[in-house]
Amino acid sequence: MTTIYGAIVDDQTRCKHYHTTKDIIAIKFNCCQKYYPCYQCHEACEDHPISVWGKDEFDELAIICGVCKTEHTINQYMDTNKCLHCESPFNEGCQKHYHLYFDYTPECKR
Repeated sequence: MTTIYGAIVDDQTRCKHYHTTKDIIAIKFNCCQKYYPCYQCHEACEDHPISVWGKDEFDELAIICGVCKTEHTINQYMDTNKCLHCESPFNEGCQKHYHLYFDYTPECKR
């Protein structure tokens, strides 16, 4: 089973920072290869800066669904609004933070 780090509040990876019904993913951070629910959890637990995933790494498994524990590539995650396995909905608002995790610009995703 994959370990999720941070201020987790339930078994679907919700954290004290983001805990709506759709906040069910954790992101593997490129800098430390650890899964966290959000950048704030990473910042609270680690002593290094976040390094984003480069566009050439978007085929890496780096997103985990907190409901069914299926891992998704970054491309898969950015191309959907739900888990590709269990169809649980993901929070669309997470797109506002893509730049914190991925080498991403809205006008040119890849």
